[in-house]
Amino acid sequence: MNRREMILSTAMTAAAVATPALARHPTGPSMPQPPVAKKIPVVIEQLGRTRTDDYQWMKDDNWQAVLRDPTLIKGEVKEHLTAENAYREAMMASTLPLQETMFAEMRGRIKEDDSSVPAPDGPWEYYVRYNTGDQHPLYCRKPRDGGAETVLLDANKLAEGKAYSEISAASHSPDHALFAYAEDAQGSEVHKIYVKDIASGDVLPSAIESATGDFTFSPDSQWIFWTNRDDNGRPDKIFRRPVRGGETTLVYDEADDGMFIGVGRTSDDKFIVIGIQNQETSEARYIPGATPTAEPVVLEPRVVATRYDADHWGDRWVIRTNADDAVDFKIVEAPTASPAKANWKDLVAHTPGRFIEGLDLTKDHLARQERADANTRIIIRDRAGAEHEIAVNEPAFALSLAGASEFNTVKTRYAYNSPSTPTQTFDYDMATRERTLRKTQEIPSGHNIADYVVERLNAPASDGQLVPVTLLRCKDTPVDGSAPLLLYGYGSYGIPMPAGFSANRLSLVNRGWIYAIAHIRGGSDKGWGWFLGARRMTKKNTFTDFIAAAEHLIDRKYAASGNIVAQGGSAGGMLMGAVNNMRPDLWAGVIGQVPFVDVINTMSDTSLPLTPPEWPEWGNPIEDAAAYDYMYSYSPYDQVEAKAYPAVLATGGLSDPRVTYWEPEKWVAKLRPATTSGKPVLLKINMEAGHGGAAGRFDYLKEVAHDYAFAIWAIDKGWEKA
Repeated sequence: MNRREMILSTAMTAAAVATPALARHPTGPSMPQPPVAKKIPVVIEQLGRTRTDDYQWMKDDNWQAVLRDPTLIKGEVKEHLTAENAYREAMMASTLPLQETMFAEMRGRIKEDDSSVPAPDGPWEYYVRYNTGDQHPLYCRKPRDGGAETVLLDANKLAEGKAYSEISAASHSPDHALFAYAEDAQGSEVHKIYVKDIASGDVLPSAIESATGDFTFSPDSQWIFWTNRDDNGRPDKIFRRPVRGGETTLVYDEADDGMFIGVGRTSDDKFIVIGIQNQETSEARYIPGATPTAEPVVLEPRVVATRYDADHWGDRWVIRTNADDAVDFKIVEAPTASPAKANWKDLVAHTPGRFIEGLDLTKDHLARQERADANTRIIIRDRAGAEHEIAVNEPAFALSLAGASEFNTVKTRYAYNSPSTPTQTFDYDMATRERTLRKTQEIPSGHNIADYVVERLNAPASDGQLVPVTLLRCKDTPVDGSAPLLLYGYGSYGIPMPAGFSANRLSLVNRGWIYAIAHIRGGSDKGWGWFLGARRMTKKNTFTDFIAAAEHLIDRKYAASGNIVAQGGSAGGMLMGAVNNMRPDLWAGVIGQVPFVDVINTMSDTSLPLTPPEWPEWGNPIEDAAAYDYMYSYSPYDQVEAKAYPAVLATGGLSDPRVTYWEPEKWVAKLRPATTSGKPVLLKINMEAGHGGAAGRFDYLKEVAHDYAFAIWAIDKGWEKA
């Protein structure tokens, strides 16, 4: 295990409390006063460099235990977070009616008694549905040819008496006799897996503890495999046990802290596959489904910078890979008995700029999803090699392959939506090319697609690259620079931002806002090379692309400088912190949701769950001086300085294992005394949730309404009207 080689010395043993200048904060006889975070300067020496962190005390030394039991948070941290929440609530008190109105609007767009399109599998079809008023779903099945419903799990009952409860995974056994589900009861992503006997309705004894939520049954339904989560919150081992209880056996132990692992079955149920990967390297190990207690076999040994994932297509392996300089990935096939790279044969060749995102296998067809120019398409291929496309002709849309729920079928499923078009779910016959509309997302309060305009622009970046920007507005919203605009971005890990539908955004758009998504580098919106162009020593391209998008929107009169609210979450929150430092003049407000802003400290702390796995993404500042210097030069927390910052809202969750609560807490503590604009810097910490916020579908809407109310408040300078 890598260990941090760092000397920590406390420059001051007593806390020095700095009182900010009154001119830097909203003031008045009844104006709420912000908490003042104490400073305990800690000097950190690393690779011959020195930095000082005044707020390191906010990190609980017992953070691993806090993730599993948030009540263990140390008193002074809880006191400060409570004060920050109270200050934000007082500052934004005038927005409460707006928050309530927008929450009611958002709830009114939800069909409360909604259900998913049933997924057929053997004699049954499985689906999820909601009862009116319920926060959580019911997992159900009924006979495929008609008959009574069986409720496999009522997640509302499971959540009773708990501040947080979320089902992260649920699945039936191949023989349809058992149903397993993984519950996160803290928001920390530490799960407990339960197995239920469907016939009796009994939950079997000996639930599986400390799991990631990732599990699979063996094809014969006699065994369950799962991924363990260690004390530092990382997936480290695959275990197996008889599904109805018995001795637990270690199947695989990953020695590299920098790798993620998971387990699943191939599409044809012939193998159990252990997937091992980080941001740039992967490996698969397989176990024959007929002998689930056998030792896993390496499919192809890991090679740095080579990625692959494997599935089995009845009589052969099918592998998606970037091997042989296939930057945007290709698909190869290999014999069942000898799947190593030496035997790989191209099935779908590499095409630059056409990123193969994933594939789904059925008995006679291979369906794949591709991405190019920030849009998607689906290609169907039969065993003879004939291909055809499921195409859409719109400027911006999201076409997503849901795949088949069983192997012996000619039907697959896909979903289509766009920024103005609610989701439509189709079943598609891959042999006859007939499609059947199975469901259209209902908006009970009403929605007329013709009232909206969807556009796609291309913003020129400083190096000549064109950054796609997707826009949604009401058709009567003027394009003269007067409309407020929310610009959303992410740009990390190769994760694209789909140009899809969100009913919640209409609460801004219907108020005359323009909603924009910047498809910046760091995501894979224009292919895997788009991701590779903004990582490690080119990461700043993510930030400059976002700024270029804003400037292009200003040039085209979709927005005006200082009349834009920027929003992003997690690694997108790091983007928010960076552009807040680089171009504060562009924004009326910045919303950093669970923001990864304390980059240099986090990537130097090997105890944190995501640090070793993410060195390929960001660089290793413990061993690489160049990586340290580059990372430090953009790390949002470290680059805060005295300047006129916009209004800022940072959010977080106390039990978040991905972006720990102290990152937004420290960022706010440093920003508030630094800003010279007089605009507020606010912190919202959910004391009962983690990275994804509230688990209930209505509680989550309250968080969205809160953030959108902040955006409107920032544009209107609501603190001046208090």
